[in-house]
Amino acid sequence: MWRRSFSTNAGHTLGELRKKKWDAVVIGGGHNGLTAAAYLARGGLSVAVLERRHIIGGAAVTEEIVPGFKFSRCSYLQSLLRPSIIRDLELGKHGLKLLKRNPSSFTPCLDGRYLLLGPNQELNHSEISKFSKHDAEAYPRYEKQLERFCGFMDPLLDATPPESLQGASSFNEKLSNKMYKSAFWARCLRQAASLGQKDMVDFMDLLLSPASKVLNNWFESDVLKATLATDAVIGSTASVHTPGSGYVLLHHVMGETDGERGIWSYVEGGMGSVSMAIANAAKEAGAKIFTNAEVSEVLTEDSSIVKGVLLADGTQVESSVILSNATAYRTFVELVPNNILPEKFVDSIKNLDYSSATTKINLAVDKLPQFKCCNKNKSSPGPEHFGTIHIGAESMEEVHSACHDSENGLPSRRPVIEMTIPSALDNTISPPGKHVINLFIQYTPYKPSDGSWEDPTYREAFAQRCFGLIDEYAPGFSSSVISYDMLTPPDLEREIGLTGGNIFHGAMGLDSLFLMRPVKGWSNYRCPLKGLYLCGSGAHPGGGVMGAPGRNAAQVVLHDLKRR
Repeated sequence: MWRRSFSTNAGHTLGELRKKKWDAVVIGGGHNGLTAAAYLARGGLSVAVLERRHIIGGAAVTEEIVPGFKFSRCSYLQSLLRPSIIRDLELGKHGLKLLKRNPSSFTPCLDGRYLLLGPNQELNHSEISKFSKHDAEAYPRYEKQLERFCGFMDPLLDATPPESLQGASSFNEKLSNKMYKSAFWARCLRQAASLGQKDMVDFMDLLLSPASKVLNNWFESDVLKATLATDAVIGSTASVHTPGSGYVLLHHVMGETDGERGIWSYVEGGMGSVSMAIANAAKEAGAKIFTNAEVSEVLTEDSSIVKGVLLADGTQVESSVILSNATAYRTFVELVPNNILPEKFVDSIKNLDYSSATTKINLAVDKLPQFKCCNKNKSSPGPEHFGTIHIGAESMEEVHSACHDSENGLPSRRPVIEMTIPSALDNTISPPGKHVINLFIQYTPYKPSDGSWEDPTYREAFAQRCFGLIDEYAPGFSSSVISYDMLTPPDLEREIGLTGGNIFHGAMGLDSLFLMRPVKGWSNYRCPLKGLYLCGSGAHPGGGVMGAPGRNAAQVVLHDLKRR
């Protein structure tokens, strides 16, 4: 298929890698790896970023797969990127331009009604009132509570977990670690006290409960609950009835755009522009970025410390510090040679949940979808086209039913689809009058019991199932499709390097967060092999285009190097 990508080797050849010993090598040019490289280079280190593909960005990437149409091929919205990273790296100066969405959410109903939501509180009250006066009054209180909880969590995202020291340590190291942990937990206690007992109890209820319980306690309208519930299961194999799924509801308001909490944006030029802006900041600081540079092995000295990496073409790259933006499985099971890491550690990494039920379809279309509930024929975008369009989820039971199909090994008969049309706000990614559409689809098991994703006929049948479901809400949508690109869980694993196809580098359940991420005892970006660090989404605070794992890991590396 014709394809154009947006990347550069910045004039660097792989031969340059052999010429010196680098202070640090970063495996993987995803947004976290690039963020780590930027902070390390700003700290005065010589840094080489090695990206397996021909294009940087990892899952935050823009690719022109259909001539004239630029797809945000995997991730497709921006909100979680930490504000401190945007400021520190001056990403606006380096090309990052955010396009705020208002309204931010549209849910059409087959009975002719619809629900619009966004940052405008008057609009929200008016729209929700169409379904429930009670819910319209409750919704602002719900959002304010989530914002308070996010305020409590913000410092956790930007901090290294207070992990216990590993291995032999000097008196000064032990004292420094003890002081850090004491200060960390004291700060958490002050924040908890500021929340108050009632909010802390509600916070624990949110963390531990199914999303369905949380939403049922707040609201009565099926369509509002279903719209919000999709936030709780996105990218996971969980149902709305799965305990702990309530935590992911926080992502609804966890991020921000230009200081406005809960505002999700498109990025001009696609999500690859996020990665390119970070890469530009890293290169300005002195980092070197190499594409088509696949790492096949982490090299060690005396099986106790890293000494570099081996590329697939046989090139050896020397460094005593390696940061891996790959998944924990890829890093510790596939790249580190056998019998180097403790067996218990490797077993824990293997036993992580890498399962996925997510498929992404990127479409080039010749016209905007016309939703029959809006009863208008528009050639230009309307409010219903700007935000996330929720298809096939008018009740939480519909979401649960779609999940139940997947649990039985079948792609959902009526998938849950989040549709976005970034070209409604971004005129740089499609030809005039035509549009780019993203479909984020659940639930699609990695290995279906009724066929194989390697079978073109099977793939096409599922894609048409999704298009047909959209036709129910927007008649004629299928006929508008010029071409499409489809990434099932095995495709995400093979092309993007996501083990199991999991977009978060591993499940974001309560047993896989904070001091438990990636595994107990190793949440501070280090691992049992000295000099090897994990800087991707498999590390704290987890997945999403956040940058925090990369920035936090870089700070740990700089701290460790000062102690040497």
